[in-house]
Amino acid sequence: MARILGVDLPRNKAMRIAMTYLYGVGPKVSVDVLNTANVSLEKSTNDVSDEEIQEIRKALEAYKVEGDLRKDLSLNIKRLRDINCYRGTRHKRSLPCRGQRTHTNARTRKGKAVAIAGKKSIKAMK
Repeated sequence: MARILGVDLPRNKAMRIAMTYLYGVGPKVSVDVLNTANVSLEKSTNDVSDEEIQEIRKALEAYKVEGDLRKDLSLNIKRLRDINCYRGTRHKRSLPCRGQRTHTNARTRKGKAVAIAGKKSIKAMK
């Protein structure tokens, strides 16, 4: 099993697919990294040698992935909160920040604790 940047890549998957399990690595970056490391895109994760894994790690150093990317994102959100800009206040309230409506939708972001008008429980109906 291949382990890169503290993440166990899934077994029996093509390397171009398995690399996308790393945070910050999508299909394009995955292909670019594998081409840089001279690893076949369709090679299974079970068949990758230790030398190839080392080459992949070296190629990934050019990208901001996993812990560094998560840290940067959290610091960016913290900065927005601290300066009290509109996006920062939306983050504080756990509301959508990118202009979506909240009158009827945004249940994922707002959570299920919000009462839905007109909805009755099954027990109350009996």
